[in-house]
Amino acid sequence: MRAAPVSWDADTALTALYRAHYQSLVRLAVLLVRDVASAEEVVQDAFVAVHGAWRRLRDADKALAYLRRSVVNRSRSVLRRRAVSEKYAPKGVPDAPSAENWAMGELERSAVIKALRGLPPRQREALVLRYYGDLSEAEIADAMGISKGAVKSHTARGMAALRMALEQLA
Repeated sequence: MRAAPVSWDADTALTALYRAHYQSLVRLAVLLVRDVASAEEVVQDAFVAVHGAWRRLRDADKALAYLRRSVVNRSRSVLRRRAVSEKYAPKGVPDAPSAENWAMGELERSAVIKALRGLPPRQREALVLRYYGDLSEAEIADAMGISKGAVKSHTARGMAALRMALEQLA
């Protein structure tokens, strides 16, 4: 089928092209952009662009080829914009614990801190250096100025006293 005779004006020629080829151009765009709404917009924009450039077309019979080329180029632009927006889109917030979880954790932490404060100073120091400071027994012994055996003793007694204090709170 001939796209449009040379003597036709832009409105008449594009109306004929639209009736004859709109669906096939949308299908082409859907295959490229993977989205019907974007594909329809691409095709409509291509028709508008061809209408604006109608006087510059040397051969009106090649208007359909010009439309196809325009649809492909505009589809590429849509895909580029998508890629850029996806690349720079803010990342989703990781799942945050609920307010209830936070409140319960806060209560548990405050109970542990309260129980720690009730321990004798050497036991408290040994536990804090071991579990908060993540130090080895040798490093704790060096920091506290005591033997490794004393560190083991203070840590074991501190854990037992801490366990007992937390069980009483529960």
